[in-house]
Amino acid sequence: MIPFMDLETQYRKIQSEIDTAIFNVIHGYKFINGPEVAIFEQNFARAQNLKYMLGLASGTAALHLAYEILGLRPGDEVIVPTMTFIATAETLRQVGAKPVFADIDPVSYNIDCDSVARLITPKTKAIVVVHLHGNPCEMDLIVSIAQKYGLKIIEDCAQAHLAEYKGRKVGTFGDVATFSFYPGKNLGAFGDAGALGTNDAALYERAQLLANHGRREKYIHQTEGYNYRLDSLQAAVLDVKLRHLPQWTSQRIDIAKQYQHLLEKLPITLPEMSLDKKHVYHIYAVVTDRRQELIDALKVHKIAFGIHYPLALHLQPAYAYLKYKQGDLPVSERLSDQFLSLPMYAELAEDDIEKICQVISRVY
Repeated sequence: MIPFMDLETQYRKIQSEIDTAIFNVIHGYKFINGPEVAIFEQNFARAQNLKYMLGLASGTAALHLAYEILGLRPGDEVIVPTMTFIATAETLRQVGAKPVFADIDPVSYNIDCDSVARLITPKTKAIVVVHLHGNPCEMDLIVSIAQKYGLKIIEDCAQAHLAEYKGRKVGTFGDVATFSFYPGKNLGAFGDAGALGTNDAALYERAQLLANHGRREKYIHQTEGYNYRLDSLQAAVLDVKLRHLPQWTSQRIDIAKQYQHLLEKLPITLPEMSLDKKHVYHIYAVVTDRRQELIDALKVHKIAFGIHYPLALHLQPAYAYLKYKQGDLPVSERLSDQFLSLPMYAELAEDDIEKICQVISRVY
């Protein structure tokens, strides 16, 4: 069988480093706010070219804090791509803001900038961009729109560790960047974990305060906050993996190139490859109008696959109150029916890539 991702093989290759890091945390007995957290924050900030990085309990926690520290309030509108995981939008509920869903570009699969411009109203306070699948958004256009209308930018980098737009790391264009370290991410923890990054000292200090029960010292609370801390074990694991992330990212890019070479003559649409962007391929999703046939063929040959995301957010039951209907955001709706994610992980063997592509080619 060819798995969709292979965390076991990844672990085996760095097992001694991981086990040593975990052992050191266990025997240091500082499981919360241990030195491993600060070390990882510093190293990940450097990797992403951000001045400040705050380790957090999850990427979802990072999104909530981002919205709160930017001052979003009930009645505010925030433009969000409809093609993303629900965490991008659901955390607006915690500050009372309203998501306004935008369609996506049919080539990059990221938020459509023309769609954004049409959705801006006097109530609009921010734009959330999601670097979907690890492919950077058109940040020049997003920044231009935000500056024109005085809007904040939140970059959801959950799938885009080390991705770059025009030679600059994602997360450095907006006011705040959020990251997820869910186990299956390019940089994944051994449980839930996330981070918030920014170049703004005041925003960082506010996030730092809120993430630890609104306090800077024990039992003295400046405000009501949350328990959003990154624990020492996860930080230690992440710091080990971070040292390997550049190599893993290069391997993912090489695998994407192999897929491109083997599949480019077929009547399917492959992920965007742009000279302006460093796509890090968290997901390698092809677009096909024969998805079920491909799924059936992959199943026969015991090749795992994924579908990201089968129902766009504006049509989810959770957002029925916003009264969107089928046809409102047509590109996202079409791609929801046509995306098929192929196996993608740094350890994926060349022979397995060839087998996957042969199976797909036979269908056509």
